[in-house]
Amino acid sequence: MMLPADQVDQLPFWERSLADKVVWVTGAGRGLGRAIAAAVGRSGARLAVTARSAEQLATLGAELSDYPGEVRPFTADVSDAAAVREVAERIAEEWGTLDVLVNMAGISPTVVRSENLSDAAWHDVIDVNLSGTFYCCREAGRLMIANGGGSIVNVSSVHGSVGVPRMCAYAASKGGVEMLTKALAVEWADRGVRVNCLAPGYFRTAMTEPYLASSQGAKVRAAIPLGRVGETEELVGAALFLASDASSYVTGTTLLVDGGWTAQ
Repeated sequence: MMLPADQVDQLPFWERSLADKVVWVTGAGRGLGRAIAAAVGRSGARLAVTARSAEQLATLGAELSDYPGEVRPFTADVSDAAAVREVAERIAEEWGTLDVLVNMAGISPTVVRSENLSDAAWHDVIDVNLSGTFYCCREAGRLMIANGGGSIVNVSSVHGSVGVPRMCAYAASKGGVEMLTKALAVEWADRGVRVNCLAPGYFRTAMTEPYLASSQGAKVRAAIPLGRVGETEELVGAALFLASDASSYVTGTTLLVDGGWTAQ
């Protein structure tokens, strides 16, 4: 079902510029990833969505059924390199190309003193947030290089650049994502692939609610210059700016969307 022409004209440029492109959004089952997937679907793009939960993907597909463009759900865990490769192969079989990857998949920090952080907890976070991001970049990069270019948007966090106690694994994973972004941006620029990073501050999602409700979370909320946490839709414009032709001369950068938290 196509949006009426007058409604399409009212979409921001960065959404309209995604129309008819092939876009892959990981971590689309809930929270920020779901909101970004919905915005991409609204634009008329051909959309591949992945998450670990088939049930979440099914409800997302139902939500997107009234939007223009095709939607293909793929259940996959990004920490599984073989599963990621299979999704990329199926995208190539379905549409023959890939224009945009938005790497939203990630897991929340294990909030524990670093001397008590277990090996398993460390690997869980690193495997999904850093290795999973690389696996998706690698497979998307292969398709984009073969087809003359594309745009990759990775997702870091304010904790990728600012130290906070008891988030050692999470901070390491997100700092790694930011350097991965820079390395790939430099390496792939001459082949038309842009790679950027989005670094959200504190947004109200199901994943962050427990932390925001804690005593440490209360301190964080009080320290945000804008005086509040972000709402999900407030990240969408920044993500689609980096994904779309609106940022055609931007690569290797990290865009902080944090209410001023890291500026102080």
